[in-house]
Amino acid sequence: MRATRARGRGPAGRAAVLLPTVLAVLGAATGSGDPAAAAERPRPVVAPYYSLGWGDPPDPGAVLRKTGADGFTFAFMLSAGGCEPRWDGVRPLTGGADERALWAVRVAGGEPVVSFGGGGGRKLEQDCADAAALARAYRKVIRAYGLRAIDIDIETRAYESAAARRRTVEALKRVKAAHPGLAVHVTLPSSRSGPDARLIGTAARAGLEPDSWTIMPFAFGSGPPTTASGLQQARELDMGRATVRAAEGLAARLRAAYGYDAATAYAHSGISTMNGITGHQERVTVADFRTIARYARERRLARLAFWSVNRDRPCGTLPYPAADRCSGVAQRPWEFTRALTGARW
Repeated sequence: MRATRARGRGPAGRAAVLLPTVLAVLGAATGSGDPAAAAERPRPVVAPYYSLGWGDPPDPGAVLRKTGADGFTFAFMLSAGGCEPRWDGVRPLTGGADERALWAVRVAGGEPVVSFGGGGGRKLEQDCADAAALARAYRKVIRAYGLRAIDIDIETRAYESAAARRRTVEALKRVKAAHPGLAVHVTLPSSRSGPDARLIGTAARAGLEPDSWTIMPFAFGSGPPTTASGLQQARELDMGRATVRAAEGLAARLRAAYGYDAATAYAHSGISTMNGITGHQERVTVADFRTIARYARERRLARLAFWSVNRDRPCGTLPYPAADRCSGVAQRPWEFTRALTGARW
């Protein structure tokens, strides 16, 4: 996940069936339709990203109880060298603050998800010599915590490397075979029209079916804006609508690669955005999160996350970015998380 500091079916070649029009989709996401029917729909699993490596991490158990989140996605498991998994590449797998925070989530009634990868650091997906070694690294973490779900956040150089993409897919096939009940989420970058098809196509051809393909629909473009007009465009972008369009693009990629029908494509889709001001100066507001949550319920998506619960606080007198301890936009404490869960004040 990018921080402010700077995821046997039909053949891949099948043509995608036309999706609903963007206007119809946006209408559903903004609350049109039957409210009673929408209320009956189960919401996606909500597990925002949480890190002990930066950003004044909050008490995860307390936040879970206040927001109704299903758990947190712990970031990030990286390589300490030699294909050895460590938190942020340096902190111990067990016996430290990360393990204590993970168990605090369970005590509060939630389910922790461990995320491998992210935007920076040394990646297991690149360090491990082959798929077998990478699968062993994944399984070492799974066994250490008795995990029921993992997230592979593949981006930057790991995503751009065809060898790393293939290695990741083959390793996940081994992991799913060894842990049949494990939920596997794959998180990947996205443009405004959805993700490209490289990793999805590789997985589909190899017979790997993750529980969700989760897009990161923010930080659009090749880099932060460098002109006043570019900055204004980034700040004025409707990020709720942009996210819905990107998610529709994801569903189209899944239908083309796996031969899914529309409902199955949505059921294997997820969204992981960023709350507040992004590294590209987009502004993702609480209202945008409500749009995303309504869309996700309407389409019955599998997963909702965001970067990050560390930032899910108002800045107050702190000047943004305040070491990523707050969102930079108007909000109440934990309001972004509550927008996704539907928790009432």
